[in-house]
Amino acid sequence: MKFKKVVFTVIALLLIGGAGFAYWRMGNSTKESPYLTVPASKGNVRQVVSSTGTLQAVVTVVVGSQVSGTIAKLSADFNTKVTKGQVVAELDQSKFAARVEETRANLLAAQASLTKSKVAVEDAARTLARTKELMKRELVPQGDLDAAQTAYDAARAQLNVTQAQVGQSQAAVNQASIDLGYTVIRSPVDGIVISRSVDVGQTVAASLQAPTLFSIANDLTKMEVHTNVDEADVGNIREGQDVTFTVDAHPNRRFRGKVHQVRNAPQIIQNVVTYDAVVRINNKELLLKPGMTANVQFLVSEKEDVLTIPNMALRFKPPEEKNEAQDLLRQEQSRAAPRVGARRTSRPGGGGGGVGGGVSEGRRVREVKIYVAKGTKAQSVDVQIGITDGSRTEVISGALNENDPVIIGMSSSAGSQSQSGVANPFQPAQPRIGFR
Repeated sequence: MKFKKVVFTVIALLLIGGAGFAYWRMGNSTKESPYLTVPASKGNVRQVVSSTGTLQAVVTVVVGSQVSGTIAKLSADFNTKVTKGQVVAELDQSKFAARVEETRANLLAAQASLTKSKVAVEDAARTLARTKELMKRELVPQGDLDAAQTAYDAARAQLNVTQAQVGQSQAAVNQASIDLGYTVIRSPVDGIVISRSVDVGQTVAASLQAPTLFSIANDLTKMEVHTNVDEADVGNIREGQDVTFTVDAHPNRRFRGKVHQVRNAPQIIQNVVTYDAVVRINNKELLLKPGMTANVQFLVSEKEDVLTIPNMALRFKPPEEKNEAQDLLRQEQSRAAPRVGARRTSRPGGGGGGVGGGVSEGRRVREVKIYVAKGTKAQSVDVQIGITDGSRTEVISGALNENDPVIIGMSSSAGSQSQSGVANPFQPAQPRIGFR
């Protein structure tokens, strides 16, 4: 009998304890915060502008041929180091050498004609002088004097013609000699051959423009990256700015450089306006090669040991305020709805940058409202924010301290227990039963 009483007493105590524990859990669950929070913390913030570009040598010279002909000899190949004036290719010279001989022969013929013309002028001059002497003695008629004068003038004119022919022949000799010299192609700079476009036996035609034979990089230890910076970000780029970039060939290596030039010529690609920012880099190790794609980051601003908050906190709004904002937006849209057939005009000053875009030091400091968890309630705090790295934003001033719980969203339990019908914006919607 006593044993049964003891068993009943133990069971009763267990039931009472379980009920108390359940009541305690239910009480604590009602006091659990419905918000997801992240403490405000101090750290470093780096605001950068990202872009892509192509690596190039600072000076790249395209070597071509100024005359047409057949490649007879190549003295340089890919990766060949050349010096200024070094022969890199030769064309077949037979046709050009024959042209030189032909023009020289024409020059000799013109010089002989010039000598003959000089003799003719001297003979006509003597005849004219003799005729004038006889005319003074009235031994010849006036017609003979006129004929002698005409012959002299004609001889002088012919002398001028032959002198011009000699000049033309000399110019032809000079041009033929120059063309013969052009058959020997030399490097205009010291450098390394990065491209060869011809082979021995190939015919090159220099009709409208010089055909490309070689591309020579002057110095591969000094290179540059040409990047396309969007017009929205070009205001943050300046000469002398620090730049870091990576290439696919060395993914674990980060290279450094500085902005050398921001060119003013716009480049419109698919209705997007960009500007060319040239970045100079040091390539002493010769790890970088022309044509590589570089993922560039321009350092706009950097702050160390500043108070930061996650960018998700800047986008959070409590459910009640979100409902009010949606009601106001619907009312505003209903009042501002255009009539059928009416033209819609844009409002001045409309649009704004997202949080992830960041605020540079040169721009105005922005004032925003964030929310801090105080127990089970969300308390709004007005703060001034500065630069951002895309995930965290600098807090310049405001009633926010380090380790304050900043709200970034609603907890899953709060979203399921909410009776206002407002879903957690950070939780994916659950599928409805019966719908696909």
